[in-house]
Amino acid sequence: MTWRGRAHIDACLEALDAQSRPHRTLVVDNASDDGTAELLAARPEIEVLRLPRNVGYAGGLAAALPEVDTPFVAWLNDDAAPSADWLEVVEGNLSATPTAAAATSVLRTPDGGVQSTGVRLTADGHGADATGTGAVFGFCGGAALLRTDVLREAGGVPADFFCYYEDTDTAWRLRLAGFDVVGTEATATHLHGASTRPGSALFHRWNEGNRLLTLLRCAPAGVAVREVARFAALTLLLPWRDLPHRPPNLRAGLRLRVLVKVSSLLPATLRARRRIGRMARVSRREVWEAWAGR
Repeated sequence: MTWRGRAHIDACLEALDAQSRPHRTLVVDNASDDGTAELLAARPEIEVLRLPRNVGYAGGLAAALPEVDTPFVAWLNDDAAPSADWLEVVEGNLSATPTAAAATSVLRTPDGGVQSTGVRLTADGHGADATGTGAVFGFCGGAALLRTDVLREAGGVPADFFCYYEDTDTAWRLRLAGFDVVGTEATATHLHGASTRPGSALFHRWNEGNRLLTLLRCAPAGVAVREVARFAALTLLLPWRDLPHRPPNLRAGLRLRVLVKVSSLLPATLRARRRIGRMARVSRREVWEAWAGR
């Protein structure tokens, strides 16, 4: 998946060329206008799905899924360079665990630090990076492998999310469907934020909005209502609070835009919630109590 990735996608493609496991490489180009298309065209060994407009990471993954005819499908950021045995390790772990539908990776910063070993679910329903060695609730979408048929059966990728939380939402649906997510020792170096700026206003709009949408789709009803109400209440109180240095996620205007987005998508979100509930083999409450706040 790439958008304006000319400056860093070469490292990703070279890392894929070096994989010890045979694979098919499909790059989704989100209408890049920085020369990425020309760079990709010079590599005839890869397949390219060029989209007419930028539909984000989630939208690009959703567009690619119908093109996948292999048992497994990898999600990989264009600023992630997997180790040479990455695919071999994640596929080996996934194949060896019949109850698992997704395998996550250890994402490392360029200086070798651990950025993520998967996703943990916080007590208020945030999908946050895990950095330890224990079991993980979900996978980080920067570098992960999923069973293609199970992903399709679980509803695919939430294209409306654009970016952020598509991995948490997908992992949550997989767990509701009775599958596991396994952590692995497969590694990838991840620049993180090469296409977006973490901490920016736009980042927080996507992040906060998609968290609420994920809760409305996947969490127990009481949890979802509580967190949406809490978000709205804090938004209403913010103009009356003296916060001289407000981060973007504590700006009332941004939060109001989040609430408008969530409200506009509420009918479709509730329909998705019903579909997810019909497919579930594990109750929402059981998943929440097993993983929230761990």
